[in-house]
Amino acid sequence: MEHAEFDYVVVGGGTAGNVVAARLSEDPTVTVCVLEAGPSDVGDDNILRLERWMALLESGYDWDYPVEPQENGNSHLRHARAKVLGGCSSHNSCIAFWAPAEDLDGWEANGATGWGARDTFPLYRRLENNDAPGDHHGRTGPVTLRTIKPADPCGTALLEACTQSGIPTTPFNTGRTVIRGAHWFQINSDEHNIRQSSSVAYLHPVMGNRPNLTVRTGIRAKHLLIDDDRRCTGVAYLDPDLIHTRTVRARRETIVSCGSVDTPKLLMLSGIGPADHLRDLGIDVRVHSPGVGENLQDHPEGVIMWQAKQPMVTTSNQWWEIGIFADTEPGLDRPDLMFHYGSVPFDLNTARHGYPTSENAFCLTPNVTRARSRGTVRLRTRDFRDKPKVDPRYFTDPHDIRVMTHGLRLAREIAARPALAGWTGAELAPGPDVHTDDELLDYIRTTHNTVYHPSCTVKMGADDDAMAPLDARLRVKGITGLRVADGSVMPELVTVNPCITTMMIGEKCADMVREDDSARP
Repeated sequence: MEHAEFDYVVVGGGTAGNVVAARLSEDPTVTVCVLEAGPSDVGDDNILRLERWMALLESGYDWDYPVEPQENGNSHLRHARAKVLGGCSSHNSCIAFWAPAEDLDGWEANGATGWGARDTFPLYRRLENNDAPGDHHGRTGPVTLRTIKPADPCGTALLEACTQSGIPTTPFNTGRTVIRGAHWFQINSDEHNIRQSSSVAYLHPVMGNRPNLTVRTGIRAKHLLIDDDRRCTGVAYLDPDLIHTRTVRARRETIVSCGSVDTPKLLMLSGIGPADHLRDLGIDVRVHSPGVGENLQDHPEGVIMWQAKQPMVTTSNQWWEIGIFADTEPGLDRPDLMFHYGSVPFDLNTARHGYPTSENAFCLTPNVTRARSRGTVRLRTRDFRDKPKVDPRYFTDPHDIRVMTHGLRLAREIAARPALAGWTGAELAPGPDVHTDDELLDYIRTTHNTVYHPSCTVKMGADDDAMAPLDARLRVKGITGLRVADGSVMPELVTVNPCITTMMIGEKCADMVREDDSARP
């Protein structure tokens, strides 16, 4: 039988978990084990070739979680959650942002001590090798970040149309928050268009030549091991033979990095969560933690699509290569609206409702960057094999409806500018006859998607915040030897695409584990 005890066990080889494992295993005197339910990404071009990312949706690499019926949203929507080494950094597109300082300072102001921009911006610098100008950027980190070159003429015209609409061309990741501006994205991808996921950047260079690091794939966690002193001592998992339960023990700490759906699920299966919910399912309550599975946040996304008058590009880094930020009301310190520009049709949620489509189209996808609707993740049953209940409660806060409606109208305004006259053909969805607030809302409810950014379901916070399952050092309250490091720990979802911030969370988690170890007697 394989070695079953390590100093640190990382449950989930996700966007942050791989960072934690790589950093902790830099110390040759400690042993680290990563357990990942999905397959390895090594040598798998389905994962590594960034231009193929859209084919991963609803594929065998996707847990493919349906949402619960939505009273105000698209009940057909699926949450893509990665089942592969690297987590969602191996699965989504690779839009690379530093979070706005205002986001991180807000975390700290609300109880996440040490997570403000002053403490976290140096971690972005540490993790990146960035080709953008600026003394604040890192040049030697493991994650290659590069600025997309303008090879798409429709995209170039779009940026000019934005300027004609009062949205200037403004580079991203300069250290200043872009409240109103548009530009080509930075992406975590190398010059050969190999995605720079946490597995590619952090694990691939050391797997096989760092004897104190063990990476096991195809290992699905069943529950955490918690002893009578309420200490987490490791994890139980389903053996690849699909019959036997095995265990991996952690001498020092267990770090859970299963993502914002599966981390609360694993905690609840282990008896850490809302007591009434656990009792209803016959699960013994180890810690009543009412915030586990609460506070689900996301970036809801609409779509507006046009027939292109000219042939669209036939090659691309990732087909979604420009971002547009806007503010829908005066006085904001961060944008409340963002668009991704796609040089491809995006009819994933429109075609089934009869909206026309095209193979030569472009689109804008307005998304609500600071959505106020809050949802939940709950267990469906006590069986670890069952998919959890994911209920984002989209558009239950009227703020989100207002911002999205504004976004559709602003997209039309941009598309009608002279700079895009050679490109903008017929509006395919929602179509030229959809104008009133009620008509736009009906379209939004029926066809909206997600930017695949569920987060905040096991948030960190102040020690006396009963709804924060974690303290500011990512430790699970009420249990020793257990931390969480993934997108679920965010108190509030960052305004931008969160992948690089989730890697930063992994960097900071590893720092804190080392600090706490060195402070032990």
